[in-house]
Amino acid sequence: MLLQYILLVSATTFSHCYAASTFSPARPPAIPLAVKSPYVNCWQQAGSDSDNGGPGNGGYLAGQWPTFWAGQILGWAGLIRVDGTSYTWMGAPAPFPTVVNQTSFEYTSTRSTFIMDVDGVVEMNITFLSPLYPTDMMRQSLLFSYLDVVVSSSDGGTHDVQLYADITAEWVSGDRSAIAEWDYGITPNDSIAYHQIYRQTQLLWSENDQQTEYGNWYWATDNVPNLTFESGFADDVREAFITSGALGNTNDTDYRAISDDYPTFGFAVDLGSVDSTAVSTLFTLGLTQEQAIQFDGANGDVSVPSLWTSYFATELEALTFFHTDYANAAGLATTFDSQVAGDANAAGGADYVTITSLAARQAFGATQLCGTPDTPYLFLKEISSDGNIQTVDVIFPAHPIFLYTNPTLLKLLLDPLFINQESGQYPNQYSMHDLGSSYPNATGHAAGNDEAQPIEECGNMLIMTLAYAQKASNTAYLSQNYALLDQWTQYLIENALIPGDQLDTDDFTGPLANRTDLALKGIIGIAAMAQIANLTGNTDDASNYSSIADNYITQWQTLGIAMDADPPHTTLAYGMNDTYSILYNLYGDRELNLGLVPQTVYDMQSNFYATIFEEYGVPLDSSADYADFNWQLFAASIAAEDTTAMFISAIATWINESPTNRALTDLYDATSGDYPSGIEFTARPVVGGAFSLLALTST
Repeated sequence: MLLQYILLVSATTFSHCYAASTFSPARPPAIPLAVKSPYVNCWQQAGSDSDNGGPGNGGYLAGQWPTFWAGQILGWAGLIRVDGTSYTWMGAPAPFPTVVNQTSFEYTSTRSTFIMDVDGVVEMNITFLSPLYPTDMMRQSLLFSYLDVVVSSSDGGTHDVQLYADITAEWVSGDRSAIAEWDYGITPNDSIAYHQIYRQTQLLWSENDQQTEYGNWYWATDNVPNLTFESGFADDVREAFITSGALGNTNDTDYRAISDDYPTFGFAVDLGSVDSTAVSTLFTLGLTQEQAIQFDGANGDVSVPSLWTSYFATELEALTFFHTDYANAAGLATTFDSQVAGDANAAGGADYVTITSLAARQAFGATQLCGTPDTPYLFLKEISSDGNIQTVDVIFPAHPIFLYTNPTLLKLLLDPLFINQESGQYPNQYSMHDLGSSYPNATGHAAGNDEAQPIEECGNMLIMTLAYAQKASNTAYLSQNYALLDQWTQYLIENALIPGDQLDTDDFTGPLANRTDLALKGIIGIAAMAQIANLTGNTDDASNYSSIADNYITQWQTLGIAMDADPPHTTLAYGMNDTYSILYNLYGDRELNLGLVPQTVYDMQSNFYATIFEEYGVPLDSSADYADFNWQLFAASIAAEDTTAMFISAIATWINESPTNRALTDLYDATSGDYPSGIEFTARPVVGGAFSLLALTST
């Protein structure tokens, strides 16, 4: 079981040797710091092969810069001064004082917590909290994250302590030559001090190097009497604290390029004489964008506001609410963490807790709530593998986490797809692949020239729509969208049993005719439509589609199963008896409780998987050694108990041992644990598939 790991890591960056830290429940490839949306998405690389600053430091907060999910540095530094001596507790600032000794790290679904020892005399508890509120739309709409630093004496004495933290303008644009502008202020109630930083020339609906090019960033803390602030050149601001333990209360007005001496925005708090009583300093970091998404909806292209604008009149009101809500947020986060850990442990043991707890923030971190309380939407970015928005075959592998936490969230993901297509904005008979090629532009594909995955996306939409309706007991949603669901079913009836030369969701493998697992998804989609028809009173349709699905699944077993193989298993494509693929689309049959596929097929696949396990799991198919994180967990959730345990153990072990170094990848080499050659998927929301087992067992 992956309960706790003790690693001794020697980092060459800055020639510093790290003392041993424990990692619980595992040492992930990257540690989530502030992860709330596609743009508030900051990680600490923990793997052994960093793209920035030399080899990865193995999971230590100090000595290496945090990065955006795409890999570029996001300046975020922390210093502490104890009895006149300065130390580094976060980042790799210059000057670079001695690094504090990290003694432990622990992650939950919402928190990353580091325990630091400062020269044997002071202890630091450093918590990064990105709360998840699946059923509280107002709070979930705020794209802010907390950093709570708690300091206490650890040697029984009293010590003079000052604390420092800063961010740089690297957060505001992916174009490091862009001019940043900033300001310093106090909220109207005088309770919060903040630095506001933004791109001088705002570029609405634009990205550069995956970062947003519009909106305002806030870096804030409590406006206490012993607080000082400063903005300016990075080295100057940090040197001021190292020298005196305080900042100059000055605001630099030399607005300049992000890379021009890296404009830096610091806070310093004099904690005074610190004894064994813990002293807490709270910081808030986040982004406000009043307009969030450009959406081609029922009335053409419209600008969709961020949902938080319906609850707060100004950005400062939103910031103030979030910052002062910390006690409540921490309590709700503890409840959520405990629920996930308890349910996961009951369903799959401690290793399953390791997996689900790491996946939660990443899955939600690709989404943003928009619209109004009466018409809310949840928009999703296909991070890393593409920049598309509302990609159907990305929502599908992610959808178990939404079913588990709040089925309404799945509806809010599906709604924009239905609205666009039911408004006549998409010309093809089959379901669209995505709602736009470049997030945050959900401008559709009026020419029908999106990436074609017809069987894949028709099956996905039918399965997910019924899954939502079942969990939420909302048959009205099925009636509302019946015509389009039926249209997609007609396509599947014509094409699913004998698939043409089509792509499936694993499009990097290329198109293939007669793909066994793709055919199964299409057939399950038809069976799902039979249930939809029955639930909406269309009994003739229900009888017809049920009969077709039963007929197709009988033929499919003859076409797609290599019965003469030892052991028997489904093939990659019909007639290719010396091949295999994980039959992850079988999950839809169990999820919807269709009873379409005989139990013998479940048992056959479960027995087969046990024969093809590599070091870190089962390869996606027989063509290569890459393993798919989410599809393995789909398969695990419907396998026999011992096979389920094998999958979960292998994936949890991979999380701890993987040489990858960014946010959780969903595609890795099953033998080395590294990225497959030429493919570096990272930070994708598809890891929501980790909750596939919980989505089956939750009510």
